[in-house]
Amino acid sequence: MFGLPLQTLFEVTLPVFLVIGFGYAAVRLRLFSDAAVDGLMVFTQQFAIPCLLFRAISTLDLAQTFDWRLLVSFYSGASAGFFAGLFGARFLFGRPWPDSVAIGFCGLFSNSLLLGLPITERAYGSGALAPNYAIIALHSPFCYILGISAMEIARHGGGGILSMARNIFVSVFRNALVIGIALGFAFNLSGTEVPAVAAEALDLMSKAALPAALFGLGGVLVRYRPEGDLMTVLFVCAVSLVLHPFVTWVLGQELGLGTGAFRSAVLTAAMAPGVNAYIFANMYGVGKRVAATSVLVATGLSILTVSVWLTVLP
Repeated sequence: MFGLPLQTLFEVTLPVFLVIGFGYAAVRLRLFSDAAVDGLMVFTQQFAIPCLLFRAISTLDLAQTFDWRLLVSFYSGASAGFFAGLFGARFLFGRPWPDSVAIGFCGLFSNSLLLGLPITERAYGSGALAPNYAIIALHSPFCYILGISAMEIARHGGGGILSMARNIFVSVFRNALVIGIALGFAFNLSGTEVPAVAAEALDLMSKAALPAALFGLGGVLVRYRPEGDLMTVLFVCAVSLVLHPFVTWVLGQELGLGTGAFRSAVLTAAMAPGVNAYIFANMYGVGKRVAATSVLVATGLSILTVSVWLTVLP
């Protein structure tokens, strides 16, 4: 049961990474400024991508899309990545617990939006994206709740439950992506129709989201120098690009997940850590160099590893 032929693999993956490369080269050659990259990422992450998620979630068939087997398969893999990164950093590389949590977050937070969506769409068509949106709908809340909870325990020994709960709530629900998802659920569950003119405007914003975000991601990666902690970074890459999708694959097979959902789950799990991995480390001021370098190196390596997963998927 082998999937896409070699030529098709390049046709699927290379355009996505070329757009990232264009952004990287533009900033590296100083044709596009750091300030412009920041502005582009604010536009995509605070406005365009929330519009994309709102439109997608508001029109999903929730009963059909939110298959518990899909969510168990993917998020068990994500949790395995988090704990492998956490305990590996602590016991294999001797990192302090707060650093270890930040490194574990790199194994948890795959780039489901900027890489997972466009690669799945190019491989299997836009009609294959419903399971991706089901995963994305819970991705930020799940990852931040797990990561922030672990960090609060690592830093404060689990004391101050109310304070920890407040930190989790504020961090999760001030996120524009989560707000877009929540509004999408609200419209979907209430049966409220978006007015046609507003829907067209949202669709225009949505179309700009992924290409602009990929270009911006390339520009952001210029800031992340591949330096130091090489073995820790390679360990994170192995957890993100191999362990997470492998666990998802095994559970998806065992639970009898349908072909479309299985593809989306494994491919999304196989993505490199997202920029949020660095944002999380920067938020707490720990493990920043490992997180930044892991995002850069894993994104480069994923050109090869994603092609392998596409080859073996049904």
